[in-house]
Amino acid sequence: MKQEKIYEYYNANKNGISGALIGLVFAVSILIFGLFNVLFVALCVIVGYYIGKRFNMGKKFLKNLLDRFWPPGNYR
Repeated sequence: MKQEKIYEYYNANKNGISGALIGLVFAVSILIFGLFNVLFVALCVIVGYYIGKRFNMGKKFLKNLLDRFWPPGNYR
């Protein structure tokens, strides 16, 4: 009975609870590791997510990205 009420409460407030947990993890990480270390890790996660999302959208994304940094054909 008690688990059902907790489950219903979580389903009704899923976004708020998830946001609070993310905020708690972020705050504890800053206290333990420091602000700049946490921001660096967050930046790496965001860049990795962006590249992974774009790679799933089309396989030519990686080729076009490499063409921006190196002359075409040098990385093949």
